[in-house]
Amino acid sequence: MRQTIVHPFPPLYDENSRILILGSFPSVKSREQRFFYGHPQNRFWKVTAGVLECEVPRDIPEKREMLLTHGVALWDSIARCEIEGSSDASITGVVPNDLSPIFEAADIRQVFCNGKKSFEMYAKHLESLTGRPAVCLPSTSPANAAWSLERLTAYWAERLRPFLRETLNKSPRTS
Repeated sequence: MRQTIVHPFPPLYDENSRILILGSFPSVKSREQRFFYGHPQNRFWKVTAGVLECEVPRDIPEKREMLLTHGVALWDSIARCEIEGSSDASITGVVPNDLSPIFEAADIRQVFCNGKKSFEMYAKHLESLTGRPAVCLPSTSPANAAWSLERLTAYWAERLRPFLRETLNKSPRTS
């Protein structure tokens, strides 16, 4: 069933964020949980834990802590759209997210897009506003079966780690 949906939860970032990873729009499971990459088969948390050399987080507080500890901001390219279920291919009527609060609060050094739809939406609606090109990463979605978990992690690590060097191997945040 096709629905018009407004993004149901806020971005994840703080003043220490140095990279921004953009998805396209939350899946049904993510919308239910009101947090990113909520479908258990999505490999985002396993991939980022591998890139960051951490244990895979088990719950939302651990997920938030892992990303913020390493200077990773997380958001989506799309603020509102028409969508059928969780299908990126069905997305129409796009209204892009406002990324300016993230860029105003943090020294974002690189934007990465998790998958082609996010990259397409960023290039079409947001790149001219931010003045920053994005790097398209292969999607962590289970629909991207051509990429194994190991291959995804290695590819993501090669691209993200140059921007994460200062945070890797640091002790957890204290706040």
